[in-house]
Amino acid sequence: MSKLDSKIPAGPLKDKWENHKDHMNLVAPNNRDKIDIIVVGTGLAGGSAAATLAEQGYNVKAFCYQDSPRRAHSIAAQGGINAAKNYQGDGDSTYRLFYDTIKGGDYRAREANVYRLAEVSANIIDQCVSQGVPFGRDYGGQLDNRSFGGVQVKRTFYAKGQTGQQLLLGAYSSMSRQIGKGRIKMYNRHEMMELVIVDGKARGIIARNLVTGEIERHSAHAVVIASGGYGNVYFLSTNAMGSNVSAAWKIHKKGAYFANPCYVQIHPTCIPVHGTQQSKLTLMSESLRNSGRIWVPKKKEDSVAIREGKLRPENIKEEDRDYYLERRYPAFGNLVPRDVASRAGKERCDAGFGIENNDTKEGVYLDFSTEIIKKGKEAAIEKHIHNPTDQQIYDLGKAWIEEKYGNLFVMYEKITADDPYKTPMKIYPAVHYTMGGVWVDYNLQSTIPGCFVIGEANFSDHGANRLGASALMQGLADGYFVLPYTIADYLSADIRTGAIPTNSADFDKAEKEIKDKVDFFLNNKGTHSVDHFHKKLGHIMWNKVGMGRTPEGLKEAIAEIAQVKKEFWADVKVPGDADGMNTELEKAFRVADFIELGQLMAIDALHRNESCGGHFREDHATPEGEAERDDVNFKYVGAWEYQSDDITTEVLHKEDLIYENIEVKARSYK
Repeated sequence: MSKLDSKIPAGPLKDKWENHKDHMNLVAPNNRDKIDIIVVGTGLAGGSAAATLAEQGYNVKAFCYQDSPRRAHSIAAQGGINAAKNYQGDGDSTYRLFYDTIKGGDYRAREANVYRLAEVSANIIDQCVSQGVPFGRDYGGQLDNRSFGGVQVKRTFYAKGQTGQQLLLGAYSSMSRQIGKGRIKMYNRHEMMELVIVDGKARGIIARNLVTGEIERHSAHAVVIASGGYGNVYFLSTNAMGSNVSAAWKIHKKGAYFANPCYVQIHPTCIPVHGTQQSKLTLMSESLRNSGRIWVPKKKEDSVAIREGKLRPENIKEEDRDYYLERRYPAFGNLVPRDVASRAGKERCDAGFGIENNDTKEGVYLDFSTEIIKKGKEAAIEKHIHNPTDQQIYDLGKAWIEEKYGNLFVMYEKITADDPYKTPMKIYPAVHYTMGGVWVDYNLQSTIPGCFVIGEANFSDHGANRLGASALMQGLADGYFVLPYTIADYLSADIRTGAIPTNSADFDKAEKEIKDKVDFFLNNKGTHSVDHFHKKLGHIMWNKVGMGRTPEGLKEAIAEIAQVKKEFWADVKVPGDADGMNTELEKAFRVADFIELGQLMAIDALHRNESCGGHFREDHATPEGEAERDDVNFKYVGAWEYQSDDITTEVLHKEDLIYENIEVKARSYK
């Protein structure tokens, strides 16, 4: 019998959440100030959770390693947030959002969690509008929607290309109100170093003040991890450079199972890598695929000429362009899901049609010329301009594009020095989001009692591939509308517990472990920087645990990462001291965790003998090159239990995925 108890409520799918809320234990308002809750991470998930819990009356301690919660990586989300409000009247519904999310995740997500996500999605928009989030609106003043990949309706609410930033400011304003009331104690520039477990329950954390270097003890009746994903295990990704897995990995090593670590999303519209010294990649929003068409030249000689600077893309005739997504997937075209679009782009570049003059010749075009002309002609008709000139059509079309996506075009031009209104954007897939994460039950609680995990840090809602605009939806759903109910059910037994003391043996032991590791890093007589090892790890991960995976490559990755780990602990050099700011020391802790996780990702990818979503095994592909699932043997969540420093000894637990409300079938976007 599996150790995993998902605690999915009984009853019809559409009634599970309401019935569950009706029968959960509560903490009375007059008892909530007797309860302390720690929230690690203040992005959309953590920020919304901290604000909501504090508003309910709990004492909240919120931690972020940034100088302000406003700097959380959630600000980087550009395109929008999904919600099943059906403002467009195009057939959307709670069930449709639920179905699209399950299908987009290649039937590898938990049915009950995804339906709940779709169910509460509409509440998120109302909440954020009331906070003043400036969503885009149509001519009549109603909230506007745009399309995203993997769906055939318009359900994505947006604020130009700054949706994540605006939503985060809404959550931050709610946090600030509670900080002003004293209900949230905010610990900026603090990093969680260890979870403290007392009598089998999560009762606090050890944190490091990143300004003074002081190691601090913080206790609580429950700990919420909202620290985001682990894309930076690849070194180059679209994540902020500080984004890391350490909080999630620390609790994994204390008993929280880590689920589906091999499920990594490769985003198709990233600005291509331009050199070996690059440290970060920049994403261009998926929303651009509403208006842009992706193509490469039909002739290899044209691709070569473009790479050599002898030919401009604008000069390639329409009949000589291969709009390969429209060719391969006519029903969805450029709006296929991210994993499908990414693999298709890789296939074209592997075949020699790449257009970027970098080391790997990898890059394709995202072209807006068709949309500029189309919208320009529409605008000319609206303005009663008869027989408009080509320049008038271009100017009107450009104005429409600028209104929808303007800041994204400015960002692209600043980075590349190309004008994307005239020259197609260059894009190529890159690591973006991670669907794997800490295993949680229906209540968002990990296998450690009292330790809850929300947002991208958990595994629960996206299966093997996340649909665009669903990350913001999940983070805010968890923080505003799910966790505040489920954590109360757990905390109802703690109203007489009293404050958790920090002068116990459990806190002593946890603090000593961290101080010992700090001493090791600062006194190790190594010769290589932390980044040296991070880049080595990233190279292995991208080449062997990236978009295309093989059994041979994964076995090599497991062995090679073990060697990187050995070299890291023997030869890493961390300058500076412990008593003050030391960014190299911060990175050393984080990269040590990335190395161990990277090995587990390869182990998980090797064990899963199928292709699904972002996990593409080249030995499990259809004749057309599409992912080939094995629903007989692998329709489950793979949750790993930590055993020792030797990651190869981790134990796999399986949570079977049961679909009672949808038909599991081959995913097709043709």
